[in-house]
Amino acid sequence: MKKTLKIGRSDFGLIVRNNHYFVDKTKLIYDFYYNANDIILMPRPKRFGKTLNLSMIEHFFDIQKAESAKLFSEFEIAKDKDFCAEHQNKYPTINISLKDIKASNWKTCYDKFKTEISDLYSKHEYLLKSDKLNNLKKENFTQILNEKASQAKFEYSLKSLSEYLTIHFEKEVVILVDEYDAPIINAFKNTNQPIKSIDKENKTYYENVISFMQTFLGKAYKGNSNLKKGLLTGVMRVGKESIFSEWNNFDIFGITSKYFSDKFGFTQTETEKILTYFGLNDKITDIQKWYNGYTFGNTSQIYNPWSIVNYISKKDDGFKPYWVNTGDYSLIQESITVHDAKNRIQELIEGKTIEKELKENFVFSDFETDNELIWSLLTDNGYLTQVEKGDFGNYKLKIPNNEVKIVFTDIIKTWLSAEVKIKRDLLISTARDLINNKIKEFEIGFKNIIGDTLSYFDTAEKKDKKTKKTIISHEQIYHIYTLGLLAILSDDYIIKSNRESGVGRYDIMLIPHDKTKNGVVIEIKQIEKRKTNEKESNFNKRINNEIKNALVQIDINEYYTELIINKIKPENIIKLPIVFAGKEPYITKL
Repeated sequence: MKKTLKIGRSDFGLIVRNNHYFVDKTKLIYDFYYNANDIILMPRPKRFGKTLNLSMIEHFFDIQKAESAKLFSEFEIAKDKDFCAEHQNKYPTINISLKDIKASNWKTCYDKFKTEISDLYSKHEYLLKSDKLNNLKKENFTQILNEKASQAKFEYSLKSLSEYLTIHFEKEVVILVDEYDAPIINAFKNTNQPIKSIDKENKTYYENVISFMQTFLGKAYKGNSNLKKGLLTGVMRVGKESIFSEWNNFDIFGITSKYFSDKFGFTQTETEKILTYFGLNDKITDIQKWYNGYTFGNTSQIYNPWSIVNYISKKDDGFKPYWVNTGDYSLIQESITVHDAKNRIQELIEGKTIEKELKENFVFSDFETDNELIWSLLTDNGYLTQVEKGDFGNYKLKIPNNEVKIVFTDIIKTWLSAEVKIKRDLLISTARDLINNKIKEFEIGFKNIIGDTLSYFDTAEKKDKKTKKTIISHEQIYHIYTLGLLAILSDDYIIKSNRESGVGRYDIMLIPHDKTKNGVVIEIKQIEKRKTNEKESNFNKRINNEIKNALVQIDINEYYTELIINKIKPENIIKLPIVFAGKEPYITKL
């Protein structure tokens, strides 16, 4: 029977039992068990398979899930019969997710901790009937189960449960914690007070979360004689908070590590296999542009798994930003705004790489003083990816694919609307005039938008302080600004910038998803603004000549070739010159 896809469920047992397609990551089980470190942290971006991998590991090791052994029969791990015979379903296993521990204050956050821990204990309620646990331990278990225990007991609850399981089964415990950093990130985002309190007797929301986690995780993992192996996942890399600082049997295998680099996300081979299975291997080129592009360690060509399975299941809807629409990227947006990273973001949208340090050891309070941490935040969260190692331990970073580029164009739209108050209806009507080939109307609207907004932005050329060479020219600035304005069309158009087409590189191209609509190729020019003593006729002549030059450049270099390749009829191709004289745009001849 042909397998089907199951979206939004990360239960290994449910997926395999119900004949849903599962990308085989079972070798992770072997590699995890035999890693020299007892405790491992594997940070990866959201929806890259962390929860499903932990569920898989739980089903393999859990002594309570002996019936799960048959689920692995068709997968890679089953070939190692000796390993399976020795370790499969041989250890009591704890698996807890902290992804839903999100609140606006510590009291509510703590209540959610208690509920999550109580739910965990309820899965092991059989321990209350164990003749190996004394009454004191059973009483403590019952208090936590009923959410009646003290905070101190909840802080020790993970270690306590591992102790009870070891006593009952006479086996050391595997402890899995998913999204360990979710409560910390949420506390940082939602605190309306300083992260750190001057009065140590009056902790902030953030400090309360850190304090709880130090004990909750610290006691379960550090020096716990009941521990067999431990694995944590999250988005962020380990920070300097003392949650981890004193652990001596602990290591991190993040997105730059060569170890476990192919265990999250779909590799090229895995992607081709699933596409072939569902009859979509002919779409691989477009899928690469939209959902490929990640590099973890020494494994390149990593695809976003969430987007792949969503695209396959909704293929008739075409290519959409499935991954970026699943989460809140307000922390990213706020950090970019606060740290004034606009120039670098503009370069990234153009398809360029930037070279930055990726920092592993930081705390959120560092964001208040270290502007460069934004690049670690963006990379850890999957909005940027490493290309290669740069100088002095830095990494060259880029936007991985079309899907993620939408996030950055959305951020530009937010800057435009929030910072300079563009009226959305004017932006929409102006963009609509362009794609409907109403060029004169577009020019009027475009001039109004520019007049209301461009003065708010830094349009000065950027020069290297040492060489005095121009890094970002006026023309590039106007190009980036125009690209940001046109981002409002991204639902209906593929928006490209600085790509090769014909025998040259166009500035901006709009390729419609609906091939009956108009496509647009834009060439941007910049000339000196009108001088005080310059005659109007001479100025008009300069404008008209530059408009003509832009149109000639489009035709001679055949910039429209990509539109024709995308099955846009020649009569539906709009060739648009935009000439900036100073900050004033001109599109039609004077």
